[in-house]
Amino acid sequence: MNSHQDARVRLLMDSAMRALSAGQHQEAERLVRQAQTEAPHHPLVLNETARQLLMAGKAAAAHTLLESAVREDGTHASLWLNLAAALRALDRGDEEMAALDKVLTLDPRNIRARLQTGSLHELRGNPRAAAMSYRFALQLIPPGFDPPAPLREVVQHAREIVAANDRSLEAFLDERLQDTRARHAGETLRRFDKCLATLLHKDAIYRSQPSFMYFPQLPPIEFHEREDFPWLDSIEAATADIRAELSGVISEGTAALEPYVRIPEGMPLNQWQELNQSRRWGVYYLWREGVALPEHIARCPRTAAALEAWPRYDVPSSGPTAVFSILDAKTRIPPHTGVTNTRLIVHLPLIIPSGCEFRVGAERREWHPGRALVFDDTFEHAASNESDVPRAVLILDIWNPRLSAAERDLVRAATAAVSEFYDISFFRGG
Repeated sequence: MNSHQDARVRLLMDSAMRALSAGQHQEAERLVRQAQTEAPHHPLVLNETARQLLMAGKAAAAHTLLESAVREDGTHASLWLNLAAALRALDRGDEEMAALDKVLTLDPRNIRARLQTGSLHELRGNPRAAAMSYRFALQLIPPGFDPPAPLREVVQHAREIVAANDRSLEAFLDERLQDTRARHAGETLRRFDKCLATLLHKDAIYRSQPSFMYFPQLPPIEFHEREDFPWLDSIEAATADIRAELSGVISEGTAALEPYVRIPEGMPLNQWQELNQSRRWGVYYLWREGVALPEHIARCPRTAAALEAWPRYDVPSSGPTAVFSILDAKTRIPPHTGVTNTRLIVHLPLIIPSGCEFRVGAERREWHPGRALVFDDTFEHAASNESDVPRAVLILDIWNPRLSAAERDLVRAATAAVSEFYDISFFRGG
């Protein structure tokens, strides 16, 4: 076959596939018939003819055509994938596996081949190998992608097999680790438990993703140990006084608060549409992006006194921020990330009804009134209040303690310079 005829057939078949994808079935059939007329023995024509035979249940005839096609041109993954399907129907497992291996050599991201490999392992009684193949296939499917109807049931089955395998592995590890855990019964194993949760795919892996400034080589820790911040003792001890002053603000109604989310018109709202300009997530600032609010501080003198111990994130036009955050009943704060890992966020829980949840990365923590949490808000985090009354916390920002004095000074200068350059502040609380 000369190169002109080869190019002509490839064009016809590519056009047929595009027509089929667009739902133009009659046009696709016309183009395929044209290719079959012009070059009935071309590998791509044989492939399509074999596919039609497979759909008609004529696997042996399809196999004969596909063997001829791959001898002529073995560089097309689709040829080998259809050959594997024919071999499955003929119950020739070893040859089917070889054909699937050929597909994945030519196209390692071929989801159908990965799924069929998993199915073949299942047929052969090897559920662990099946789960591994299915997991590879599922990892190739983009988040939120809805597989085409013919694959939907197969993909769901793959998910079920992978989940069952994870449960089996978890039970196996629980048994094998019993003695090792017993030898370290008195030690804190929380980090290892998180490691195991990600290994077993019970928790997703989250990474620091600041929207403004990323400072490298800082430990990526979602929740920091409360014991590492002894200055919180005096603030926690003042919880009752702080709560009383907040209650005085709340008693005036939502008019005393302002919406936390205030995105101007014309800007993309993304996940903030429901909360934009809404007091369902209302706030009352004492310090806002480095600026003290004297009238608000005067209304909360005991809170201000307690915050004398607060090691502030002092970056002009950016920090510190101290704010009462009130989340209304039946309200959710969607997943989002903060602006920089050079700071950490402190929550002092004040009013915490049942039904409230807080997640940073894959880790969930309960709020307990008077017990502070310290976390890195550049990890995706989210909160919800499913109760019938508002939830309230005091939010503070502090320097990441791993930064040196020189690094802090440079961060201050760089942040101020960027804000001056753009005439805009990149900072909003977590």
